[in-house]
Amino acid sequence: MIASKVKFAASLYALMSISFWGISFVSTKAVLDKLDLYTLLVLRFGIGALFLLVLLALKRYPLRIPLKYIPHLIVLGILGVFVHQVIQATALLTINASAAGWIISFSPVFTVILSVFFLHEKMTVLKASGMIVAIIGVLLVTTSNNQQSFQLPINVGYLLMILSTLNWAIYSVLLKRLHIQLPSLVITFYMCLIGFILTTPFLIRNRGWEKMPFLTSVEWAHLLFLGVFVSGVAYWYWAKALEVLEASQVSVYLYLEPVATLVTAILLLQEKIIPVSILGGIIIIMGVILVNGRLLAFLKSLPWRNKNL
Repeated sequence: MIASKVKFAASLYALMSISFWGISFVSTKAVLDKLDLYTLLVLRFGIGALFLLVLLALKRYPLRIPLKYIPHLIVLGILGVFVHQVIQATALLTINASAAGWIISFSPVFTVILSVFFLHEKMTVLKASGMIVAIIGVLLVTTSNNQQSFQLPINVGYLLMILSTLNWAIYSVLLKRLHIQLPSLVITFYMCLIGFILTTPFLIRNRGWEKMPFLTSVEWAHLLFLGVFVSGVAYWYWAKALEVLEASQVSVYLYLEPVATLVTAILLLQEKIIPVSILGGIIIIMGVILVNGRLLAFLKSLPWRNKNL
């Protein structure tokens, strides 16, 4: 019973991370009219690092870490924060965010493959079926929301986004494989700090500070959300989920990111509700349930469940 509660909590952490990341597209769009994308990244990780530092102080976690973990944290910070965000930022210069959204959802495919080879996780028929089902759902959500057919034109931006999905898969597997014996909050703080340090040259290059005085209170609110919840809490919760669940199980929650983006766009941007998008969201959720091996438990929880299940 305790193990089930721990796994359920880990699933909630992963779900909350994906929800924050999905909402981030709307907040980013609200700020990009005033700031260039690279300056936005610097502010995101700067705010995130400061927020995590306050949490560490409140929880009285020591900032001193064993020397043997420093190389691990540097590698994770470079891959998960610096490289990942810079690749995506560069890709978004040539492709739109909605097109990038469905490409990101292919990250679990890479994660499952890497997990089989490096984490010795088993590839089951159920996992493979769940991946296929979730991919179908992602295509329904994204293509119906964009009112476009599913296409992949040859474009450097698309190639960069595919590379970013592979990079995120490597990061997730490494985070699981390295077994860093530190609180996930401490790990996330140092990764966020490394990301802030490495992205600062972009702020200097673009003289981003010159545009900050022109930001409105609403735009600063979006920045605070991006820094605290997207760059801080989401990375922290993702690490907490990986402490309990297999990397392939956690990564599959990325399929839900387009759903979070769609719901937020409907609520905040008054986009139309498209029935096909709702169907796609349901299919995505079913795919996640399949990959996590929770189909039977899910069916039993339904109010019209068959008592013989």
